[in-house]
Amino acid sequence: TEQFASMRDLYIKNGQGFILVYSLVNQQSFQDIKPMRDQIIRVKRYERVPMILVGNKVDLEGEREVSFGEGKALAEEWSCPFMETSAKNKASVDELFAEIVRQMNYAAQPNGDEPCCASCAIL
Repeated sequence: TEQFASMRDLYIKNGQGFILVYSLVNQQSFQDIKPMRDQIIRVKRYERVPMILVGNKVDLEGEREVSFGEGKALAEEWSCPFMETSAKNKASVDELFAEIVRQMNYAAQPNGDEPCCASCAIL
């Protein structure tokens, strides 16, 4: 809700990596994830934020409203990894957290084009 928008901005500003989760059995949740990603990019002021798009509830395959292809296409558009999981039966949950940590560690490494002390002041 809008009353929590400023709090959400603060959490995003301080966040180092983001897992954007939607329900595979709810098309609206898939649509709602798009403005959340836009908000992350706006607050972070950077397109290459460590992020994973996740379709949850893969255990409810018979009730699926969002196809694997739809999720994969959106992740490709955003240049981020895509996974489908089930929190209920823990399918791919460990892999999900390992991947976001891997991305965050990679993002924290100094860029090869920048000197290691680019932001240091020696007095």
